Amino acid sequence: RRRRESARASERASAGRALGVNMDHDDASAKGRLTADVITNAPRSYDPTGEYALDLRARRIGEIENLSASRDQYDAIDLSANEIVKVENIPRLKRLRTLYLSNNKIARVNGKELATSCPFLRALVLTNNKLGNLADVDGLGECPRLTMLSLIGNPVTMKENYRLYVIYKCKALKTLDFQRVKANEREAAAKTFGADDGAAARAKTFTPGEALPEAKEDVEKEEQVPSGPTPEQLIALKVAIANAETLEEVAKLEQALASGVVPKDLAI
Repeated sequence: RRRRESARASERASAGRALGVNMDHDDASAKGRLTADVITNAPRSYDPTGEYALDLRARRIGEIENLSASRDQYDAIDLSANEIVKVENIPRLKRLRTLYLSNNKIARVNGKELATSCPFLRALVLTNNKLGNLADVDGLGECPRLTMLSLIGNPVTMKENYRLYVIYKCKALKTLDFQRVKANEREAAAKTFGADDGAAARAKTFTPGEALPEAKEDVEKEEQVPSGPTPEQLIALKVAIANAETLEEVAKLEQALASGVVPKDLAI
């Protein structure tokens, strides 16, 4: 059997040389492809947590592909320090419990696919990537057994109410960014985002210190309460009426003069 495998390897190498291509799996990895050969020849061992892990770190991999070649034999797969942009195209891996994806370029996670493909996934490490919006983590709520998640080093962590939002979406989380999720955080998350399904949009658009639209309307109404124009404002109104170029402008200014509510844009 070994002689046959050696002969096949020699034939591939000869074919590669004939085409001017190096067929070695390390070269395939260097080109950024996650090929079946790369997966088959990658180091594997039991990690400190006792999980049987496949090591695919630092191979300049640009996209997730061909993971079916792992034959669902691993508790953990380490794809850290690559150039992956999207978390998708993962086959059915029922054994997988932990997925390491730190230090990539990930801007999108297909959470629904991940939940279907890896139904027993418990830990997902996305440290130092490019997830920027709260809505980017929505799909992770589909993973029913996800108890540990790290998003440290992603722009999304700077969003208002980031931690509460992720806790609200991922109901099973016990640890977020290596900090234990507390009962009072769950309660606050439910109060903040549990009222409606538009939580992500609200969290993305709300600016700290800025009044809500309803409050703004109330403030504007209060500002328009007649308090009587000052002498300077009366003069300004009369001058404006005299200089008005349309009947519409005249009517608007005369109404302001009669009501005592001075337009904000009136120059005095």
